Amino acid sequence: MNTMTPSTERYSGPAIGAHWIIALLILIAWPLGVYMHELALSPLKLKLYSYHKWIGITVLLLFVPRILWRLTHRPPAALPMPAWQHKIAEGTHHLLYLLMFLVPLSGWLMSSAKGFQVVYFGVLPLPDLVAKNAELGDLLEEVHEALNWGLFALVGLHVAGALKHQIIDRDGTLRRMLPFGK
Repeated sequence: MNTMTPSTERYSGPAIGAHWIIALLILIAWPLGVYMHELALSPLKLKLYSYHKWIGITVLLLFVPRILWRLTHRPPAALPMPAWQHKIAEGTHHLLYLLMFLVPLSGWLMSSAKGFQVVYFGVLPLPDLVAKNAELGDLLEEVHEALNWGLFALVGLHVAGALKHQIIDRDGTLRRMLPFGK
């Protein structure tokens, strides 16, 4: 158990808000994607695909200001921990940022290649990023699925690390990112 005084330095409001909004969207999109993928073609499946795409594009749109904020604002200092844990945490964060960009982008590319234009919230048609191509669409579907499983694993590692710091180390790491409290 860590006997150090827990840190009271918190992340900024915009960083906390972006973290939890994007986390919530990912936690909705991921199981939705798994569920809808197995459905037979139906109006419900098409509606769920639209919702899934809207969430993905929203994550992609929120990623841009989030990464800009992160690049221009220093987060609180890392709490004391072994170097190997710090490297894992840092690597996990970098990969999470990369996947917040690549997962929705691969979905958009896949939709384009399969000939299904993304229409954001049913009103704003987004440009196709590639021409219709069945083989490319199938490849991008595999890429999108693999990236999603990677994201799932990294989110699990991230949550496990946060819980370890909260329950075992009791070092205040989780409190610094919670949207409530001081």
